[in-house]
Amino acid sequence: MKTFFIYLYAFFLVLGSLPKLGQAKKLPDDPYSEKAKQIFKTPARVSKKVIKKTKSTVTVTGLERIPDEPVLFVANHQGLFDILLLLGYLEKPVGFIAKEEIKKIPIINKWMTELKCVFIDRSNRRSAIKVIDNGMASLKAGQSMVVFPEGTRGQGRSLEPFKSGSLRLATRVGVPIVPLAIDGTYHMYEENNNRVQPSEVTLTVGDPIYPEQYRNLKHNQIADQLQQTITHLLDSKDK
Repeated sequence: MKTFFIYLYAFFLVLGSLPKLGQAKKLPDDPYSEKAKQIFKTPARVSKKVIKKTKSTVTVTGLERIPDEPVLFVANHQGLFDILLLLGYLEKPVGFIAKEEIKKIPIINKWMTELKCVFIDRSNRRSAIKVIDNGMASLKAGQSMVVFPEGTRGQGRSLEPFKSGSLRLATRVGVPIVPLAIDGTYHMYEENNNRVQPSEVTLTVGDPIYPEQYRNLKHNQIADQLQQTITHLLDSKDK
């Protein structure tokens, strides 16, 4: 029953965001980074409220490590609440690579478009090329992006091998890559047979990898380095 009320609560919050969505559409596009800050306030506020409604606690460390420029965030993927966690607590406007099916969700799809999110059709392999192009365009416009290189939700702390394809978003534009370690969101939903329960959630920001550091590395080497970094951040949380 609690899960139903969380969904209902989130629905009314999203519905209530319509006036702000209308205002966001009217904001000037130049400079986009300033527009993004204004647009981002509403999704961030809604996301925080939904997470707080689950009675979960959130601890964030390392925000000071985030460069003051567009970046590619690379995160592990534990659960459904990962996106809300990043929207609510990262304190930087971000877009996501999202499944094509989300385009069918009213209001949310409009917000995601405003945030320069990129939609991918997983049944069409050619769409991956368009995703890279669109993601690069967002980064060039001043919008940071988030990718989950595992490609699917993991099982708690165990990480699936990182796929390197999405890292081209950073290497082709030349922006810093920032590792993010998410822990605890799996317990909020997936662990409890897809029923919401409270959890102690942490979001840890690792040291950025700058273009001069990854320029001579292959994409699979960068992916391995990021996976090792995020694994270390997760393990060091218990020490």
